[in-house]
Amino acid sequence: MRRRKKGSDSKKTKKKIGFRRLVSNNLFALHTIWSASPVYMTVYLGSSLVYGLLGFLGETYVLRYVVNGLERGKDLGSIVRFVVILACVTCAFRLALSWFWMVISPKHKKKINMHIVRQLFKKSAEVELSCYENPAFYDQYVKAMEEATNRTLSVMYTLDSLIAKAVSLSANSFLLFLIDPWLILFGLFPLVLGFLRRFERVASHSCESEIKEIKRREKYVKRTFYLNEYAKEMRVGGMWSNMLRDLRETWTDFRRVSVKYGFRRAVCGYIRRVGLDVVTVLGATLYAVWSTMCVGASNGGMSVGDCIVVIGSIGVISSCLNDLVQNLAEFGEHAMFLEDVRYFLAYEPAIKDGTKSAPEGGDLEVKDLSFRYEGCDRDTLQEISFCWKRGERIALVGSNGSGKTTLIKLLLRLYDPQKGSVSLDGTDVKDLTLSSYRSRFGTVFQDFKMFSLSVKENVLLRPTQPGDDELVEAALRESGAWERVARMEHGIDTILTREFDEKGENLSVGEQQKLSLARIFADRTPFVILDEPSSALDPIAEYTMFQNMMRATEGRSVLFISHRLSSAVLADRVLLMDGGRIAESGTHEELMARNGKYAEMFRRQAENYLGSEVNGHE
Repeated sequence: MRRRKKGSDSKKTKKKIGFRRLVSNNLFALHTIWSASPVYMTVYLGSSLVYGLLGFLGETYVLRYVVNGLERGKDLGSIVRFVVILACVTCAFRLALSWFWMVISPKHKKKINMHIVRQLFKKSAEVELSCYENPAFYDQYVKAMEEATNRTLSVMYTLDSLIAKAVSLSANSFLLFLIDPWLILFGLFPLVLGFLRRFERVASHSCESEIKEIKRREKYVKRTFYLNEYAKEMRVGGMWSNMLRDLRETWTDFRRVSVKYGFRRAVCGYIRRVGLDVVTVLGATLYAVWSTMCVGASNGGMSVGDCIVVIGSIGVISSCLNDLVQNLAEFGEHAMFLEDVRYFLAYEPAIKDGTKSAPEGGDLEVKDLSFRYEGCDRDTLQEISFCWKRGERIALVGSNGSGKTTLIKLLLRLYDPQKGSVSLDGTDVKDLTLSSYRSRFGTVFQDFKMFSLSVKENVLLRPTQPGDDELVEAALRESGAWERVARMEHGIDTILTREFDEKGENLSVGEQQKLSLARIFADRTPFVILDEPSSALDPIAEYTMFQNMMRATEGRSVLFISHRLSSAVLADRVLLMDGGRIAESGTHEELMARNGKYAEMFRRQAENYLGSEVNGHE
């Protein structure tokens, strides 16, 4: 696995969005927060107004009030009362707000996060499988998942900062204007410098976008060192050295991207900081000192109190202006990342939901079905036609790449065909709701997954209910997994894997396969689809499992894929696929009598077992 060479990922299409879309994306984030928790948003943004006002009164105005009051001989008691009242109000406000942040806020913040994640997960369940095979779409999907919660809340945090800075800026600017209108010029200079932030923002977004892909590569390499599924291959040969090589390449790419964008960001930041410190703060300070010391209050200059206020306020004003421009730049940055989120949430799935509820069972008819994967130059399935009768057991056999698994995906409407149709009990499945149609199937895929939850939850694949224990135990007995589960310390309540539980159990592949089959027996769906459900079992165990399965699924429609043709003997009908077509169809006996490709494959496998269980069925 060789990674792309240095510099190969630098030619990315930079995302550009217009002003209206920028505003729309940020309003989308605020609307999302408001929908989840209007209380949290109201308190958060409302406190910004109070913070800005109290900040001005406590840090700027009170200083001028005290100094000028003392200078002019104002009553000391009134000065102290003002300071004490302001201090009490500030303390009370901060105490109430601290209680809100520590006690109330975490619950509301989690509620907002769950609201956002729920939307993403719901959309994720709706999009068709082909989206996961499209690199461009999948990249946007990953970015949306990674950025959605943080970026949505960041819009509110930026707005919060903008409100506080705007209040502080307005109050301080008005006070400076009353003291000396010329001081406003010093305060406005950071506004010009602040526009350099735009260039920093563009560089930061481009840098983060490139680094995000590098991080995905880095995380993948790290997973190969600690996930169980890679453990054997990583130890048998020298693959670990290859993965370390790829890890070093990601570090090289990190350095390259940092250097590529770091200089531009550093120069912009340096110019802004020098302009702020030298021109604004130092210039205004020197002007205020000159006005106080050289001109004097009696000649139209500043008083000592006003001079102190100017020295303190000019820094606040320039900082607020700089921060406001930065806040506006942040809105642009948030908008670019939220574009991925909105694109994903607005995506219209190609597989449309129907309006009718699916019947409880019936015949499933496939007619002239043809399908081609995106980017392929030939059809994977070509003019497939057959009828799956109610209660019929069909064995789907054929060599690798003949189209068996693809056919199953079309039967489940994980894909829609380019040509042909699938109908259930006379109704085109495209007219049925996806949820009701797919709920009629109990399915075990070849690449089934175990979750780090209890055995019971792994069998049921739903929240548990009273009386489920007996159902789960019966299902485990039917699948052949009960003997292993019965030896576990906590039985069906045992957690699988030790990822989160030291007392969890790790199952072998064969044991996992038996447990996955228990899902079929625990859910009495009218249709059962098994994609090589016994590939990890030995031939005798597989044959026994299929016998149990046929007995347990009596009256249900069963379609199973198996490379061991001995299991096909138990089916009512065998469909042999070859080159994306149904090459032969019939019972085992009929196909053997036809002496075609199926018979040839069956005899070849029978010879390998030298008269074992398969020979008794020839």
